[in-house]
Amino acid sequence: MSKRVQSKYKINRRLLCNLWGRPKSPFNRREYRPGEHGQARRRKASDYGEQLMAKQKLKGYYGNITEKQFRKVYDEAVRRRGDTSENLIGLLERRLDAVVYRMKFVPTVFSSRQFVNHGHVRVNGKRVNIPSYRVNEGDVIEVREKSRQIPLVLEAVESSEREVPDYVEVNHNQMKGTFVRTPELADVPYPVQMEPNLVIEFYSR
Repeated sequence: MSKRVQSKYKINRRLLCNLWGRPKSPFNRREYRPGEHGQARRRKASDYGEQLMAKQKLKGYYGNITEKQFRKVYDEAVRRRGDTSENLIGLLERRLDAVVYRMKFVPTVFSSRQFVNHGHVRVNGKRVNIPSYRVNEGDVIEVREKSRQIPLVLEAVESSEREVPDYVEVNHNQMKGTFVRTPELADVPYPVQMEPNLVIEFYSR
């Protein structure tokens, strides 16, 4: 479970964006950094500063995963053939907590991590409680029958706040979905601009 559950919206103000596109984000009212000097005039960021910000945005978006976990995903993206930026996004989107979030079984990526952790999700009929579990194309993800009436789940399914992207197929009546394909950056419905190329530059310094 993320250490950031209670203070997740501070990430928005620190990164100067509504990272998850939620209407109740305090950044919608206060578009400046938190703290005493939050409204002070900002200097232009250096190249390193821009790269660091891009990394913090991407890392924060997926539930503020740990630096160790994020670095492991980056290292694997580098080892794979093809565009490293696209590989990085594809690997992050294949995390089970990210897939459960995309399927709208939960309202936030933080609640998705907790939901998976507590054993409410099955993959191909087997219970999986590891949020970082990597989903494969064609895998069937479902909410356990006993967990389908949890208010959190019902609220998320009814919400019009987000759309389900086309790289997953979902039947909300059965609380079941299929991970159809690994998305590219352009397919992922980020509410803010993500720059994985800057993340690659940050780690390859």
